[in-house]
Amino acid sequence: MRREAVILPGFMPKLVHLIAACAANGVIGRSGRLPWHLPEDYRRFEAMTAGHACIMGRVSFLGWSRAAADGRRPIVITRDGTLRRPGVIVAPSLSAALNDAESLPGDVFVCGGERIYREALALDRALRLHLTLIDREYEGDTRFPDWRHLQWREVARETGRTLDPQLTFLTLDRAR
Repeated sequence: MRREAVILPGFMPKLVHLIAACAANGVIGRSGRLPWHLPEDYRRFEAMTAGHACIMGRVSFLGWSRAAADGRRPIVITRDGTLRRPGVIVAPSLSAALNDAESLPGDVFVCGGERIYREALALDRALRLHLTLIDREYEGDTRFPDWRHLQWREVARETGRTLDPQLTFLTLDRAR
């Protein structure tokens, strides 16, 4: 059942966050899974997205066993009308998923995959990017889209405690 958000005069849509971990060569996934095991990044990701709407494609959702844990509200973008999971909203497009997210508590996080990130980066509403940079190259079949062509302002930088590989946690706001 589709829910339509009611847009009121003066309504400000929710800020859209993109959150991803990216290898030095741009890889974000291999065969529907993460090509690395980085507990520090995973803990940070789970803490940041807890209690919020998390938009993702079907492959990303199926690879994330705890998508609906910690108060997260997963919204899965898929054309597969048979996907049904308790607590999961299914949407046919990113715009429909964003519309669904407006009625949920918390912020909106776009959590992958490649096509969903690409579409989200093209939106004016995608104003914050949480990016874990991994200083190692990995083999993979999905990459994070080029984001450097957009104007971003760094608002936070933290170095992970993991030394191999080195992790850098960036928070960037899109310049307007």
